[in-house]
Amino acid sequence: MHDFSEIVLATGNPHKVAELQPIFAAALGDAVRLVSLGQFEGLSEPVEDGGTIEANARIKARGYAAQTGKPCLADDSGLVVDALGGAPGVDSSHYCTDGRETGMDRPTRDAANNAKLLGALESVSAADRTARFLCVMALAVPGVDEIVAEARGAFEGRIGERPRVPAGDQGFGYDPLFLVGPDYSQTGAELAPEEKNRISHRALAGAAMATRLRDLVG
Repeated sequence: MHDFSEIVLATGNPHKVAELQPIFAAALGDAVRLVSLGQFEGLSEPVEDGGTIEANARIKARGYAAQTGKPCLADDSGLVVDALGGAPGVDSSHYCTDGRETGMDRPTRDAANNAKLLGALESVSAADRTARFLCVMALAVPGVDEIVAEARGAFEGRIGERPRVPAGDQGFGYDPLFLVGPDYSQTGAELAPEEKNRISHRALAGAAMATRLRDLVG
């Protein structure tokens, strides 16, 4: 039986921990505590070459579980646009460079990604611009290759058209382009942070993972 009282969240971002901890607490009370990678030294970042969002989440979970010696929860996410056959998908962060890391700073990269996406959809009607942010979470334990639990969440919407988008300053990445369903009246970057965190793909995946963990913890 594995000890899940402390789980490493595969991120150095304390905001991710702060976002997910209340979701886990609601399902598990104080039975599970999330900690970030920032509590560990000398970690090397796993190479995310899985080719899919699911595969990269598993790679990170296994890699950091092995290095920290603790159960590790990793997530990977991306934007899936139906009219583009699921692109940018696994390459969402580096869509403008076809998935290659070029050292571009985040604001410049976000702007280039958004410009490329709007260009790719220029001839696509509003009704056919359906899209979703997808998050996959994977839980791994040290010494075990098999993923212990997996969960996913989807944040449905569609990509807006100029001049309606880009709009909003509350988000990042593709948020200023992403009109949130079901009424498409606001972009992800126009939502209040607390509202976005309640309905986002990461929040939904986290809630599903917390339920799976409740079964594991017993």
